[in-house]
Amino acid sequence: MRATTVILNPTAGRGAGARLAPRIAELLRGLGVDFQWFATTAPGDGSTLARRAVTLGQGAVVAVGGDGTFNEVLNGLMGTETGPERPALGVIPIGTGNDFAFGAGLSLDLESACRVVADGRTRLVDVGLFEAGNEPPRFFGNGIGVGFDAMANLESRKIKRLNGSLLYLVAVLRTLAFYYDAPHAVIRVDGKELARPSLMISVMNGCRMGGGFYMTPDSSMEDGLLDLCIANKVGRPKMVALVPRFMRGTHTTDRDITMMRGVQVTLDSESPWVAQVDGEIYGVGAQHYAVRVLPQCLRLLC
Repeated sequence: MRATTVILNPTAGRGAGARLAPRIAELLRGLGVDFQWFATTAPGDGSTLARRAVTLGQGAVVAVGGDGTFNEVLNGLMGTETGPERPALGVIPIGTGNDFAFGAGLSLDLESACRVVADGRTRLVDVGLFEAGNEPPRFFGNGIGVGFDAMANLESRKIKRLNGSLLYLVAVLRTLAFYYDAPHAVIRVDGKELARPSLMISVMNGCRMGGGFYMTPDSSMEDGLLDLCIANKVGRPKMVALVPRFMRGTHTTDRDITMMRGVQVTLDSESPWVAQVDGEIYGVGAQHYAVRVLPQCLRLLC
């Protein structure tokens, strides 16, 4: 395999990136990986470094961090006009949620993830494209969330002493205490229309959000389809009761949850919403969202 660019986020996983950097470099060298190492210092660096790797003709670009780091690198790669010559994307997951890696079936173990990079085997996976209002389009690997999901993501950033799925669970419980906005939304999926007050809409390529909430447990990153989970407006007792069901993936049969699947999705709300893309806030205040799948357009190191 041609040379590899490794893009590390030192702040990923509450500082795990900086702590694990020497060990990751040691493992990759020991496995014979020919790589160049770069660390991000500001938002957007991952995309810039990924685009640079494309111009240098690198064989692979590896994102070392969490879902946010992965998303930046993904957008850097997908924003280039290289088609099938686009470098393969690798992931060494050391973030808080690591939901893309989980949904793609990648190992969350550090040594195993480094071996995947060294082996160089790839498979093709789908990527989503999300547009919110007048903002620039954003690619995603795992999924997007509108409404409650995004507000819980914002709340998680206020919590400093927790990590992993416990962090997001506490954020969800806190959000339940103050968030109850369920604007009337019109959801269109491949021409089928659904109109109702909606507490939360998740459009997924992967299966999990927040390190432990299985929004669409049956989704696949290789089927050319997006999976939707739509939560109706419900009372707070019902919202609380649904939390453990989302953590088990058993919410899909609840009468207040609608599951859909398709290629193209539009969401229109009567009032502004907040959205998140692979865990990063995007489209604040938008009322129109468009999402579509790009089938098997990314070579993923696996």
